[in-house]
Amino acid sequence: MAVPRGTRFEIEHDIVFPEGAAIVGPVTPDMEYVSNEDKARGKQPKQKIDEQTGLPQWKVTVTDPSAEKDRDKSVTVTLLDRVQPVPPPAVMQGFDFRPVLFEGLTVEPRVMGEKFKYQGWALRATGMREPKGATNSRPTQNKGAGQGSSEQKAA
Repeated sequence: MAVPRGTRFEIEHDIVFPEGAAIVGPVTPDMEYVSNEDKARGKQPKQKIDEQTGLPQWKVTVTDPSAEKDRDKSVTVTLLDRVQPVPPPAVMQGFDFRPVLFEGLTVEPRVMGEKFKYQGWALRATGMREPKGATNSRPTQNKGAGQGSSEQKAA
C-alpha cells in the first residue's frame, strides 16, 4: 500500500496534546524563504499559501508538556486561515502563555533531523480557541476559523 506524499490525517487535539498545549509567542505569517542572492536582486518574501486549501499559512509556537523528548517540547503549528488568527488571552498578565485548543487539526508524516533522521509530524489547524476550564472564561472566536476545514479531509 502506498500513501501519497502530502497526505494529511485528521486527528483530535487531545490525542496530539494529551496534557494540553499552550501558545508561547505571537501568531505570525509563514513566509517563503528568500536567499541572500534573491534579496540582493530585490525579491521580496511572500506569505506561503497552503497547496491543498489555497488558504494563507500562519505559524505559532506551541509548548507540549506531554512530550517525552526535549526536542518535542516546543512545536510549530501551521494555521490555515484567510485572516490572521487571534490567540486566546494570556492566563497571567505579563506572561505570554496562552492555553489553546486547536480545531480542524491534521498531521502529516515527515522525515526530520539533519545528521540523524527521525519520524516527525507537520501539524496544521483551521482554528484555535481557549480550552474549557482555562483561567479566563471569555470565549475567543477567530472570525475566519474553520473556513478551510471542509478542504482538510485526508486524500
